[in-house]
Amino acid sequence: MAARRAPMKPLDGRTVLLTGATGTLGRSIADAYARAGARLLLSARHDAPLQGLAGELSARYSTEVAVHPCDLSDAADIRRLPDEARRLFDRLDVLVNAAAVLGPVGPLWEVDWAEWTRAIDINLCAPARLCQLCVRSMPRSAGRGKIINVAGGGATSPRPRFSAYAAAKAALVRFSETLAHEVADRSVDVNCIAPGVLRSRMSQAVLDAGPERAGPEEHGKAERVLKEAADGRLRAAELCAFLASDASDGITGKLISAIWDPWESFGEHRADLGATDVYTIRRILPEDRALSWRGL
Repeated sequence: MAARRAPMKPLDGRTVLLTGATGTLGRSIADAYARAGARLLLSARHDAPLQGLAGELSARYSTEVAVHPCDLSDAADIRRLPDEARRLFDRLDVLVNAAAVLGPVGPLWEVDWAEWTRAIDINLCAPARLCQLCVRSMPRSAGRGKIINVAGGGATSPRPRFSAYAAAKAALVRFSETLAHEVADRSVDVNCIAPGVLRSRMSQAVLDAGPERAGPEEHGKAERVLKEAADGRLRAAELCAFLASDASDGITGKLISAIWDPWESFGEHRADLGATDVYTIRRILPEDRALSWRGL
């Protein structure tokens, strides 16, 4: 009797490039992708944690996992990442930009300007450059390419004392929506996710900054998150797996909350998602707030 074939996994045959792979969220995304059958090229700044994570995932899921350390403030390093994916796997199907830095904390006039611009470079310019490079590499005949950019606090509302981080994440959302329109005829879907507040090095950095620099509200939020038993990283990883799969084909140009949005049912509402501006950033008019006067 012939051996029974194992059932196909949602991401079988897909090659994923994941930045920020050794961070709190990145590790969860890597685990979700490996479990779903993807081949992975994991990137972060330091080699040793990458090697450890790759070993864990390969042993747990029997999938191909490669690593490539990268400094996202180095343009040459960034250029090498997509080339490495093609060299190892002959193709690149999914890009996930999960790497980020918090940047300087405090009022704009008090922070170090070099740190401020470095945060913009890593949180906005690096993912945009990777999108540019990877779109060229994504196949146009075998399935859809997928780009997933991780937004965060400040993308949809002001975040005082975190101006570099907030500005970069808001710009990343608008960039992603714009890119989604540009690549519509290339069979590439581009989306942003809002993972929610996570127990992470970033939350610890907010706590370490203290209430005077971070502000009492942000400091208190970080304190609560770091004490909680659970956070949203698994939910965010599941959303990333959904957006990398065929189940999300044609869903593009959206900012999706891992915690609050009913993304599991998005496949049933594909037409509405494509025809409207739901799950996007838009200007609010007086009538949207039941005000009788109109803006000038």
